[in-house]
Amino acid sequence: MSDVRVRFAPSPTGELHIGGARTALFNWLYAQKTGGKFILRIDDTDRERSSPDHLEAIYRALTWLGLDWDEGPDQPASYGPYVQSERLSIYTEAAQKLLQEGKAYYCFCSVEELAEQKKIVRESGQAPRYRGTCRNLPPAQQEEKKLTCQGHVIRLLTPEEGETVVEDVIRGWVTFDNANLDDLILIRSDGLPTYNFASVVDDSLMKITHVIRAEEHLSNTPRQQFIARQLGFRLPVYAHVPMILAPDHSKLSKRHGATSVQEYKEMGIVPSALLNYLALLGWSPGEDREILPLEEIVQLFSLERITKNPAIYDQQKLTWMNGHYLRTMELEELLQEALPFFQAAGVISANPTEEERLYLQAVLRIMRDRIKVLGEAVEATDYFFREDYAFDPEGVKKQFQQNKETGKILTRVSRVLQGLEAFEETAVHDALAGVAVELEVSQGKVNVPLRLALTGRTRGPELLDILLVLGKDRSVARIEKTLERFDLG
Repeated sequence: MSDVRVRFAPSPTGELHIGGARTALFNWLYAQKTGGKFILRIDDTDRERSSPDHLEAIYRALTWLGLDWDEGPDQPASYGPYVQSERLSIYTEAAQKLLQEGKAYYCFCSVEELAEQKKIVRESGQAPRYRGTCRNLPPAQQEEKKLTCQGHVIRLLTPEEGETVVEDVIRGWVTFDNANLDDLILIRSDGLPTYNFASVVDDSLMKITHVIRAEEHLSNTPRQQFIARQLGFRLPVYAHVPMILAPDHSKLSKRHGATSVQEYKEMGIVPSALLNYLALLGWSPGEDREILPLEEIVQLFSLERITKNPAIYDQQKLTWMNGHYLRTMELEELLQEALPFFQAAGVISANPTEEERLYLQAVLRIMRDRIKVLGEAVEATDYFFREDYAFDPEGVKKQFQQNKETGKILTRVSRVLQGLEAFEETAVHDALAGVAVELEVSQGKVNVPLRLALTGRTRGPELLDILLVLGKDRSVARIEKTLERFDLG
């Protein structure tokens, strides 16, 4: 077993979005590829925005995707707790260690004072940073301010000169000027740790070997490296994955399509398709292929093949890919994926009978090539489940109102189908062909109005498949009802 340990540390301040899902996937893939451990850690120190509902949504999304974790809140191991709000004493102890060693200090500046400092620095044309007002306060003055000031924070004593170099698997060597790194806050006035501090402490104590995260965190890395060194921690390997941008290269937002995993699920995107698509957002398998089962992605995955360039989101490509998975998955799996959509629409009962399951399976078998997302499936197949289906107006005009032969053709088809003893593929095919020969019309003259009578539409799956799924009695009943409704007798 490898000693690789990676983590995904979402904040329960919202649902799991596409960027977070890809980060989780890349971590999971690396753990699978190396035989390491995938740890789920919850960053819930933002008390105002965190909620149990959001946390539950994250669990559901990861579980739906199949990204199972080896350690986490519900899978405790040697390095817990795995929820940051349950680790506050650990952060306090680490901060006190830095204070005692002179590597951190108390800051008593008020919000108003800090705002004024930022204004002065900004007006001078410098990068906004804390000016170090409380850096060198004598111990006696610190104790006095603890008693007189409303609150205080703990800041890290950061070097003001020199450079910090970050070695990143994806981006190589990235250099940061220390003059732009201010004395960041470690512990806020409410006693809660900041993101940078808690992440460093947790990553070290949880023995995280590789930190694989979004590019937006790269600017945090020099600060985190300095915290780690001051605490005597070993640095992990860093890998910052590229941003996901909209097709116009702007920031991805709801106007470009779904953004959360839950929304994709509600659209009818299946997990296998979404995982395949997410894997290719910023990573290349090294060959010109787009459909890759998860098992193959695991075998091919490497951090070195993650690109530096932003990944471009393409909703059409995702739906195309999803359509491929719908067409090729086992029929029973497709049934399980589609069933909730038909139950929600009320056309399949909450506890479907075996007859209902078999009927839906038959419908999906002939319709799967025409469905790209399962959210479309109910509407696309509605005529299989209701007798009051709508008729295409153009089709009615052309086939039922302008074609004087339609009544005779449909009447004959009805009689021939009723006379069949075995309502199976060859018999039905030959029966329709026989009607065309008998009435001396083309096969299209028979099939098009028949399809319209059976489904209300002029396009769809193979006519023969429709007849066989509906069965003899329903097919004949629909033809007779159409003859009467449009006065074609």
